[in-house]
Amino acid sequence: MEYMSQEGYDKLVAELHQLESVELPQVREAIAEARDKGDLSENFEYHAAKREQGRLLSRIRFKQRVLENARVIDTSRLTTDSVTLLSRVEIINLANNAHMTYTIASPHEANMREGKISIKSPIAQALLNKRAGDVVEVSVPAGTLRLRIVSITMGA
Repeated sequence: MEYMSQEGYDKLVAELHQLESVELPQVREAIAEARDKGDLSENFEYHAAKREQGRLLSRIRFKQRVLENARVIDTSRLTTDSVTLLSRVEIINLANNAHMTYTIASPHEANMREGKISIKSPIAQALLNKRAGDVVEVSVPAGTLRLRIVSITMGA
């Protein structure tokens, strides 16, 4: 079972719809056009289109499995007294006083550009169930980080 936000669920549904209704028919059309050109054994366009079809079908199956196992979290039931999935956490790196804000998200919603880190990441794992004011130590490839939780709000 994979917990996620309503926004993440809706985004996955839209991606799946795009793959099934737009991209897959385009690839099938490309296969048909390449097939019409004759000898398939040396037809590069046909083999490339078939590879693309396989890649698309694999992505479609993956997204279908994720959606089958997805459970949307009711954010009205979440609190801000400790860090949980969908918490927006403001932290300070005690080594250099750098302020950072992250939203703890499902692995399928993680996106560093949007400030969303996977709940399975080392930083998120260290922050889970901690409260504002707590100091946590996180082992990362660059060493050990000491982080203080400044505030916890509900993220999006």
